[in-house]
Amino acid sequence: MLDQLKEILAKVNQNIKMDEVNEDTRLIEDLALDSLSIMLFAMEIEAAFGFRFTEPVKFVTVGDVCRYLEMKKLK
Repeated sequence: MLDQLKEILAKVNQNIKMDEVNEDTRLIEDLALDSLSIMLFAMEIEAAFGFRFTEPVKFVTVGDVCRYLEMKKLK
């Protein structure tokens, strides 16, 4: 899951050093994603995983996104 998210992050912002991204990496503070980047990230996640966000979700870290996607796969 982490590798898939790194690929998506690379599409959203090519300046991110992927070797430094781990589950504790913060989306805003560490990766400097702004509101547009967050929206693009969400859209890429939806396309890659074949679902739509139906409610607002507050992700702080890459790990938060991983856990959310793992829960979605279990349903």
